[in-house]
Amino acid sequence: MTAPHAAPHAVETVFRLEYPRVIAAAARIVRDVGLAEEIAQDALVAALEQWPRDGVPDNPGAWLTATAKHRAVDLVRRRETYARKLAELGRDLTEETHDPEPSGPGDIDDDLLRLVFTACHPVLSADARIALTLRMLGGLTTAEIARAFLVPEPTVAQRVTRAKRTLAREGVDFAVPYGADRAARLSSVLEVIYLVFNEGYSATSGDDLLRPALCEDALRLVRVLQGLMPHEPEVHGLAALLEIQASRTAARTGPDGEPVLLADQNRGRWSLPLVRRGFAALQRAGEGPYALQAAIAACHARAVTYADTDWKTITALYDRLAALAPSPVVELNRAVAVAHSEGPGAALELVDALGAEPALKDYHLLPSVRGDLLLRLGRTDEARESFERAATLTANARERALLTARARALGSLPADG
Repeated sequence: MTAPHAAPHAVETVFRLEYPRVIAAAARIVRDVGLAEEIAQDALVAALEQWPRDGVPDNPGAWLTATAKHRAVDLVRRRETYARKLAELGRDLTEETHDPEPSGPGDIDDDLLRLVFTACHPVLSADARIALTLRMLGGLTTAEIARAFLVPEPTVAQRVTRAKRTLAREGVDFAVPYGADRAARLSSVLEVIYLVFNEGYSATSGDDLLRPALCEDALRLVRVLQGLMPHEPEVHGLAALLEIQASRTAARTGPDGEPVLLADQNRGRWSLPLVRRGFAALQRAGEGPYALQAAIAACHARAVTYADTDWKTITALYDRLAALAPSPVVELNRAVAVAHSEGPGAALELVDALGAEPALKDYHLLPSVRGDLLLRLGRTDEARESFERAATLTANARERALLTARARALGSLPADG
C-alpha cells in the first residue's frame, strides 16, 4: 500500500487512466453505458473516502474495477428483473471479477472494444457516437472533446447527455455486433480510435504534451480490429497511421517534457519496430483517408533527415486527401506541405484564405502555421503577433510555453523592412 497522504493525487491519476476500463467492466454487468458511468463515479467516491484513510492499494486500477463490479452486481440484484438478467448473462454475477472466455472466433473479447461498438450504435448520430465514446473510452472532458471536434463545449455536453439517454430509451444492449451490423458501425469506431490517439499524441489541454495511455489504448484497439477484420483495408490504413505516428513519441519531447518540433527531432529515437509495423499495415491498406494519411506519415519515416523529406509527394498525397475527405484542417496541413514544395508565399495565400473558416476560428495551429510562414518571409513583427495569438488559443501548457518563447525570441529581432 502507498502512504495515505499520497491518496488524493493517486485517485486523480489512476481514475483518469482507468476510467474507461471501470465503465466497461460495469457496463458488461448492467448493460447500460450511462448507468455504468454513474457506477464508475461511485467507485471514485469510494476511493476518495477510503484511500486517504487506508492507503492506496498496490493495484489501484484493479481496486476501482472490482469496486465498480461489486456495485453493479448489487444494483442488478436489487432490480425486479434480476432473474432475467441472470439468464441473459448466462453466468453467476458473483464471479464477474473474472473475465469470460471467448465464445467464438468472431467475438470481441475486450470490454473496451465492446464499449466502443456499443457507443457507436446506429440509433445515435455520427457526432453523438464519437463524442460519447471519447467520453467513455478516453475519459476526456467535454472541453477536451470540444477542442478535438472544433465545436463549442455546450454542444459536446448536449451530445453526450442525449446519446446516453437515447441508448437507454432504445434499450441498446452492451453486446458484440456481428455481420452487417458490425460493418455498419466500423467507420464511427475507426474515427473514435483516431481521435483518441490524437488526444494522446498531442493533448489539447493540461501540463503535458503527450498522454501515452490514450495512444496505447488506441493502438491496442486498432490491432484487435486488424485481427477481427483482416480484409478491411481502412482498418489497416488506420493501423498504419497510428503505428508510424506512435514511432515518433520518444523524440517529440525533450528532457523536461518540452515539445520538440519535427524538424528538430532526433530520428534515431524513432521506434523502428513501430515503423516496420506501420509499413506492413500500409501494404494491406487501400486508398481511404486513413491510408492516405499513413502514406504521408511513411514519407516522413523514410526520410533519413528532415532535409530529405519528399515534400512534393506529400503535397500530392494531401491533394488526394483533400479531394477524398475535405476539411479545413486537411487544407491547413496541405498548406504546410505547399510551403516546403512551392514556397512560403504560396502557402501563406492558402492559410489566409482559411482565416474565414468558422471551424478554425479558435484553432491555435492556424496562427501558429501562419507565424512560421511569415517568419520565413522575413515579416518578423507579423510572425510574432501570430505566435502570440496562437499561444492564447491553446489550452496545453507545453504548447503555450513553446509558442510564447517563439514570440519573445522574435521580439529581439530587427523590425520588418
